[in-house]
Amino acid sequence: MTPQHQDSTRKKSVLQLDNYQPQPIEKKWLTVWQENNIYQTNTETNDKPKYYALSMFPYPSGKLHMGHVRNYTLTDVIARFKRMQGFHVLHPMGWDSFGLPAENAAIQNNIQPAAWTDSNIAHMKKQLAQLGLSVDWDREVTTCKPDYYQWTQWIFIALYKKGLAYKKEAPVNWCKNCETVLANEQVIDGKCWRDDSLVVKKNLSQWFFKITEYAQELLDGLDHLHGWPDRVLLMQKNWINRSIGAELSFPVDGHNARIEVFTTRPDTVFGVTYMVLAPEHPLVKQLVPAENQVEVEQYVQSASLKTEMDRLAADKQKSGVPLGVFAVNPFTHQKIPIWIADYVLVDYGTGAVMAVPAHDERDFVFAKTYDLPVQTVIAPDTENNPDSFRVENQAYTDAGILCHSGQFTGMTSTDAKQAIIAFAVAEGFGHKKIQYRLKDWLISRQRYWGTPIPVVYCEKCGTVPVSESGLPVVLPTDVDFSLKGQSPVSSSKTFLNTACPTCKSPAVRETDTMDTFVDSAWYYLRYIDAQNTQAAFTPEQVARWMPVDQYVGGIEHAILHLLYSRFIMYALSDSLSTEKTKLPKEPFKNLLTQGMVLKDGHKMSKSKGNIVDPTAIFNEFGADTARFFILSDSPPKADFDWKESAVEGCYKFLCKVWRCIGDQLAVLDDPLQSQLATAAFTPEISYSSLTGNTRLLYQTTHQTIAGITTDIAAEYQFNTVISKLRQFITHLSKFNGAAEAEKDPQCQVVLAYAVSSAIKLIAPVTPFIAEALWEKAGGKTSVHLAQWPVADPEALQQDTVNIVVQINGKVRDQFSVESGAEKAALASKAQSCQKIQPYLAGMVVVRTIVVPEKLVNFVVKPE
Repeated sequence: MTPQHQDSTRKKSVLQLDNYQPQPIEKKWLTVWQENNIYQTNTETNDKPKYYALSMFPYPSGKLHMGHVRNYTLTDVIARFKRMQGFHVLHPMGWDSFGLPAENAAIQNNIQPAAWTDSNIAHMKKQLAQLGLSVDWDREVTTCKPDYYQWTQWIFIALYKKGLAYKKEAPVNWCKNCETVLANEQVIDGKCWRDDSLVVKKNLSQWFFKITEYAQELLDGLDHLHGWPDRVLLMQKNWINRSIGAELSFPVDGHNARIEVFTTRPDTVFGVTYMVLAPEHPLVKQLVPAENQVEVEQYVQSASLKTEMDRLAADKQKSGVPLGVFAVNPFTHQKIPIWIADYVLVDYGTGAVMAVPAHDERDFVFAKTYDLPVQTVIAPDTENNPDSFRVENQAYTDAGILCHSGQFTGMTSTDAKQAIIAFAVAEGFGHKKIQYRLKDWLISRQRYWGTPIPVVYCEKCGTVPVSESGLPVVLPTDVDFSLKGQSPVSSSKTFLNTACPTCKSPAVRETDTMDTFVDSAWYYLRYIDAQNTQAAFTPEQVARWMPVDQYVGGIEHAILHLLYSRFIMYALSDSLSTEKTKLPKEPFKNLLTQGMVLKDGHKMSKSKGNIVDPTAIFNEFGADTARFFILSDSPPKADFDWKESAVEGCYKFLCKVWRCIGDQLAVLDDPLQSQLATAAFTPEISYSSLTGNTRLLYQTTHQTIAGITTDIAAEYQFNTVISKLRQFITHLSKFNGAAEAEKDPQCQVVLAYAVSSAIKLIAPVTPFIAEALWEKAGGKTSVHLAQWPVADPEALQQDTVNIVVQINGKVRDQFSVESGAEKAALASKAQSCQKIQPYLAGMVVVRTIVVPEKLVNFVVKPE
């Protein structure tokens, strides 16, 4: 490697340490790092263990905010730490650059989305460089560039060929404001995840990924993600939501039709008193008689205007209308009315419900509203006479004993479930079924700025995927952005018409684009092989680097991005793994979900007007100050409260670091000055022979090394890393090396090691000042390529411990004693403490309790 540091005399370097000036320091080292490519990851075989550190990549909105700074600094500290520990580190960065904001900007500002996006990327990339990230920019990816989305299209075709991509007409979530379709996961409390506008249902022909094919595998896989937060695992489990029950078939009286329902409570089937269809259910139009048609159509229309949240809300008045036809309960042979009601959703289960008002709260409220029968069929197992039990004021929803249930009367709910399913199977109107709440991933979007779906429609061949040689299907630029309700791509005169890849006949292209979550569901794979022009990646490289060892991002992506990424990785692993090259199924081994950055009690956002531009911090105090501050206040998982005053305090501390290291370097003899900044400076020191303050400095140094190593490697408690750095620098700055050298001949070596360790320990957190100090100490290569210090186990043993003295359990005094003191010695010293003498006067000690290294407690009573 080209040497990065220039030789200089020791006296000159010490003089230069008088004033800490972050801006010229940071400008210099940015240039040096870039010129020497010290963060470039060599893809050739390496004997070092691999470590893949990754932040969720940003959307290029134009400017970084402090939430970005927190996310990327957390990952950068981990990457730098692992590199110094001897790992072969991959730490890439890119841009999640498709999406609606760019399209909106194009409409508002009459600018091409590509130009708007490129400009934002250039600005944000400059800011990220200023932040000092140890990123391998040779692996940069931009999802809106054809050299990336070509491979997104390739993945679509691979899924299509496996039967995992398909098109169907379905009711979809339609955002009126965005005028596009949203996936279920993008609807939060009935509103658009991006702009909080209301979402309604609309029937459209759409493309889906069959994520449900992997529902059980995705659920089972969560049990092996030991490095993920419990909160995220629970959110994914609840979203997939496996239910075991029965699918039962109810014939419609007088019609050649059957209503299929899924229920987890087949034990209640004798209590069905009506059926409910979702207003959008396809049987509604088929079954409604002429005399009910107007009322039913009006209700269907009104239901389509309600949000899913409103339809499911427990506190909303239940509404519905009778369809005018009856179903037949196959167990009782009784006719039961069929209603439509908006509390049933067509894309949940089968879109139909067997209503058991006695044992379901929603059904009970609906039945009471419309004066429908309530038939009790489950009684508490504590009832002496189950047949006499009646549901009156509220539904009984627990398990119990069956009553009024034909041949199943008297069974427990558990036994009856199995018996009823077996009966339904034998009679041909039901079967056992496992169902998931998870629905297939809706990927069609009726907007421009996204990856074109690589499909054509041919009158002869039907739906045909584009051949791999025809990729990328490039997004056209001759589009009309003013189109509403359909993709602007459809307005292109150069895009729509093409030739069928199979028969070469005239064909038309699909004009929908893909959900941007498809782009981000596999980007971590492209980083591994970003320069490959022949394939998305090579399986051998993926097998080598995957899974990502540490992934860092926001909790808001717990379901959307993380679940989609897991699905894509599972599908690609199944498709591309060979006996020789096995691809892992899980993409992310460990996950850190950082809290939000708050200002004035609110999340920083443009809409709140409370964004803090990190460039202002860089310009006034330096990027190291911004990094130090953003890690200092809270654990990464907690929210971070922005305090302007604390930024200056962090800057002052770095000034203290600058002065402290300079002062201690001036004390050291020339031979040690030339050694301490070597990559692996580990002098032989006899800890047992050290005395006084020199011994204490050595012990403090190694306790700090051990503590910070644990805080980063095991706990990610970066706020306590900052605390330990503050304490260590304070201790080091007070150490009088000149005076102590006269008392202990090993003082100079201990001090040199303490200074070397201090610079290395601050390096992951504040890389610029560490690099500058390393150069002043004589370093010839980067401190970030130096060896992380290792704690001396002997120095971690405490020399003295503090012993609490209690009288009848109340603390009355304390004293210090050498670690390892015997119980008898502790009791004797405790009894001689002056402060406890008044409490012993006139008393007799009936018991002495000694807890070594902690306390002595005298149990006393009057003489």
